[in-house]
Amino acid sequence: MTRFILASASPARLRILQAAGLDPAVHVSDVDEDALIADIGSSAPPADIVAALARAKADSVVAALDPGLREDAVLVGCDSMLHHGGALTGKPHTAAAARAQWHAMRGTEAELLTGHCLVRLIAGEIAATASRTVATTIRFSSPTDAQIDAYVATEEPLAVAGAFTLDGRGGWFVDGIDGDPSSVIGISLPLVRSLLDDVGVSITDLWTAG
Repeated sequence: MTRFILASASPARLRILQAAGLDPAVHVSDVDEDALIADIGSSAPPADIVAALARAKADSVVAALDPGLREDAVLVGCDSMLHHGGALTGKPHTAAAARAQWHAMRGTEAELLTGHCLVRLIAGEIAATASRTVATTIRFSSPTDAQIDAYVATEEPLAVAGAFTLDGRGGWFVDGIDGDPSSVIGISLPLVRSLLDDVGVSITDLWTAG
């Protein structure tokens, strides 16, 4: 059976795939995201930046895979960033950065961009690749300063793109979205299905029993 490999440490991406009937093997890349963004240049189109990050993560994991896993597998690398006010932001990492992000984006709209790169491996070799970026519009509510402080204190927003989640505490402060909700959480199910079709694999052949 074809193995599905997730090139990401994101527990949210893993949860989405498991809930949708897959049992991914998780392999984390060693890509230095900040260094790669610096190499690409901040003037590059936002969609190109997240696509390049997703491709770099996929390539890094493919190169490090054990031969046995390369015999019959599909591997997916992803990267998400928020495009807001003309700026592209990833994980804030610090409470101060997360707080500033929320003060800037409350009551506004932004685009969550998620790049996907899928690699088809057959008999140890790369047989095909497919990549695409999906954009979803996020409509943020207007939490109070105290609510922002309380949310930042949970540390949830520190390690997620754009300093918010849709499927966690951050969901209380999202009024709505236009687009695919799974892509906001980290990996787009309809897009991955389409990319699998592009490389000749049916998603239903990857579903686990049960």
